[in-house]
Amino acid sequence: MFRSIARSAAGKHLLRRGFSTESVPDRKVAVLGASGGIGQPLALLMKLNPLVSRLTLYDIANTPGVAADVSHINTRSEVVGYVGEEQLGQALEGCDVVIIPAGVPRKPGMTRDDLFNINAGIVKGLCSAIAKYCPNALVNMISNPVNSTVPIAAEVFKKAGTYDERKLFGVTTLDVVRAKTFYAGKAKVNVADVNVPVVGGHAGITILPLFSQATPKANLPEDDIKALTKRTQDGGTEVVEAKAGKGSATLSMAYAGALFADACLKGLNGVPDVVECSFVQSTVTELPYFASKVRLGKNGVEEVLGLGPLSDYEKEGLESLKPELKASIEKGIKFANQS
Repeated sequence: MFRSIARSAAGKHLLRRGFSTESVPDRKVAVLGASGGIGQPLALLMKLNPLVSRLTLYDIANTPGVAADVSHINTRSEVVGYVGEEQLGQALEGCDVVIIPAGVPRKPGMTRDDLFNINAGIVKGLCSAIAKYCPNALVNMISNPVNSTVPIAAEVFKKAGTYDERKLFGVTTLDVVRAKTFYAGKAKVNVADVNVPVVGGHAGITILPLFSQATPKANLPEDDIKALTKRTQDGGTEVVEAKAGKGSATLSMAYAGALFADACLKGLNGVPDVVECSFVQSTVTELPYFASKVRLGKNGVEEVLGLGPLSDYEKEGLESLKPELKASIEKGIKFANQS
């Protein structure tokens, strides 16, 4: 996606994907939380995406300024900023994809669960509006803790009678991005050629990179695999500590969010064989939600793919993560079903 953008060759990008610029469907994308640390760079990246024709930016403050700034970029999409709850419906009406980075960021010493009560309430309110104004949109959940906010969103949609399991995604792409980067560095291979599935959830030990399935194959020793797994699981903390209390992983998260949204748009437009990892309703394990490879298409999730062969270390990791992930899912469901 971004190589094409860097050349400012929207038409070439689309033609390579089998589209003419005339035949690319109009797609409206909303970013909810567009004034925040993730939201602003994500708004920029979505403005650069030639598959987006209308981009709406929503937040409780400062969105008109962000929208004005981004709107000057000479790419296809029209940009409008909306501010405050009374304008949320306008931001959402007719959306094909809604990306939700809204919420407060982590601070040093804060776990993802410390964020729960604030971000859970924000997500619940936004999803109620999505159910009302764009019930058929693909919803990309970035707001943490994703292990709980995805179940919250599902419960809100169920109550509203709009739930479609194919259209709700927890964005775990940053775990994949990190796993690819760290693996490439250790294996001394070109990161552009690397693929690493990451399954489970999106916090701490619930993040399980499957380095045994990584390509190109590097046959790294087990100590290296364990260290890479730990670093992938602790990637968010690494950034929080490096920023010394002045922020969290905003830029890399925006990049990952833009990658996943791009994949969703390609799927909607009929591009074949679009496969990404995502936290979705699943029967891959006994847990009701689980991150694994997902094939994307015109209705969102076309197929939830299995885990494939696991190493003994990965099998242990899978069993270890289940209790924590189960508790986070149940916490989200319980919150959503409170008055």
